[in-house]
Amino acid sequence: MTNEQFDALVARLEAQAQRHPFLYKSRVLLMALLGYGYITVMLVGLVMATLLSLLFLKVLGLKLAIPLLVLIWAVLKALWVRLDAPQGRRVTQREAPALFEMINDLRKRLKAPRFHRVLITDDFNACVVQTPRLGVFGWYRNYLVIGLPLMKSLSVEQFRAVLAHEFGHLAGGHGRISNWIYRLRLSWHRLMDSLTAGGHFGTFLFRRFFKWYVPYFTAFSFPLARANEYEADAAAARVTSPGAMAQALTAVNVVGSYLDERYWSDIHRSAVDLPRPAFAPFERLAERLSSDIEPASRQLWLEHALERKTTSADTHPSLSDRLQALQQTPHLVLPAREERADLLLGPALQSITQELDGQWEQAILPAWQQRYETATQGRKRLQELEVCITEGTALNASEAYERACLTEEFGSGVEDALEQFRQLQQQEPDNPVACFALGSRLLGRDDEAGLDLVQRAIALDEDAMLPGYELLRDFCWRHGQEAAAHAWHDKLMQRAELLQRARAEREHLSLKDKFDRHGLPDEVIAQVRACLKSIRGLRKVYLLRKRLNLFPEQPLYVVGFSCTPWWGIYRRKREAGIGQRIVDELNLPGEIFCLSVDGDNYRFGRKFRWKRGTRVR
Repeated sequence: MTNEQFDALVARLEAQAQRHPFLYKSRVLLMALLGYGYITVMLVGLVMATLLSLLFLKVLGLKLAIPLLVLIWAVLKALWVRLDAPQGRRVTQREAPALFEMINDLRKRLKAPRFHRVLITDDFNACVVQTPRLGVFGWYRNYLVIGLPLMKSLSVEQFRAVLAHEFGHLAGGHGRISNWIYRLRLSWHRLMDSLTAGGHFGTFLFRRFFKWYVPYFTAFSFPLARANEYEADAAAARVTSPGAMAQALTAVNVVGSYLDERYWSDIHRSAVDLPRPAFAPFERLAERLSSDIEPASRQLWLEHALERKTTSADTHPSLSDRLQALQQTPHLVLPAREERADLLLGPALQSITQELDGQWEQAILPAWQQRYETATQGRKRLQELEVCITEGTALNASEAYERACLTEEFGSGVEDALEQFRQLQQQEPDNPVACFALGSRLLGRDDEAGLDLVQRAIALDEDAMLPGYELLRDFCWRHGQEAAAHAWHDKLMQRAELLQRARAEREHLSLKDKFDRHGLPDEVIAQVRACLKSIRGLRKVYLLRKRLNLFPEQPLYVVGFSCTPWWGIYRRKREAGIGQRIVDELNLPGEIFCLSVDGDNYRFGRKFRWKRGTRVR
């Protein structure tokens, strides 16, 4: 199913859900039952085939039954999807009585079930999570997960509206339904990934059906998830007010953009100059909100949020659509210090904030210190290159590219770096790295001049296709060029699928594969023999080249080795250690696939033995 077909189907189903909600929900249920029905029929058929083969074919039936049982087990294992309980700092009613008073009041007014746990996390979000304690048999445990950054960004009344929205999901049973649909989607994807990756016998029984079924089930369930958001918004507006809900939605979008684009990036950027974090991000968040979001940035982020359209990329409707459903206009009101929702945590606020800050520092410190060390070395290298420029020494293309990157990251900044990238591209117009470097940065500034440069980089270098298609798609999408964005997205998916098939071809060997002589010169083989001689325990080593359908110009060398003496005992652990040493120490002009030809792989040994000129030890 193409993106256009998916979008058209979702639009048609949304219209049907509005006109005939019962009929639409019945179709979603039937689609879910269709998947279950197909799995049931296939499993019953596989079990019957296993029993009949054992009953009538005797020894031959046993050989057939083993792969059938493996396939049955793989299917059942993939279908069992367990949702883990969310993690966070648990807060109790004794610690935060004001928060729980609000929670209990909303629960009663919306007639929602109670929460078993209330958790505070470091996410800018709030959500309801229901996890079944008995798997498919239910008995749900309810969690209310609240992000401390969200509480610091909203007033008490705005936060009350957000909680009411989450209670609306719970009261309407959305959490349970959404979890069920989520588990179904995850089950189908896990099933196909498991069967495809494992190369199980009989995969064809499932592949074609689910390749058709999964996109259709996703499309059919999509409007249901989106309608749940509108219903939860309406419930929150009834319990609080439409204005409070509109303020909360506006604040979440604007503050979310501020956190993503400025707050956290500024913090992480300081790792360039500081050997360890100098402040606590969650403790200082509220005061930074009031000082950093100036009117110009506030208006820009709000305009971007309102320009976003509701698409099939997300079940959540856009801000403009949600405000329209509430019959409200956007209104950003940041809370004063005494109005912030985090004050509902009472005496527990300080300890919770300190805990989250401590956890953040502990988690980020290794990467922070590594970043600081990298920055120190980068500044030193940049200084060396600048000295070369000062002394009149010309830099080659690689050094000029390195200088521009270091200038951007550790030097005088983006503007100077952009000029260096521009000069490099003018000097090397057919250099794909230079074209992509300049083009990607121009597109990041919404400059259309980057379009031709990125497309030129793609034409010059296949490795630029994936990141290039993604950049072009995102640029077109930001500028309302939906047809072009979909076209680039289709190319991106086609390329990703091609690379995935190529990777699968290189990650698996079978006796049906064709192998050629390695074709390496004598001096390389001499180096290979010298390397293998240093690895103790090797008896025989074969070196071949797998015949590939995709990207055959990029060779895959197959190293088959034997390490079990004819009088010895086969040991899997010893075999794995020797195989890893071969991969680590052998240097060949291509990828290496190493496998033992002992044990279950003895037939590969027979096949390799008859290929003349392949034994290198």
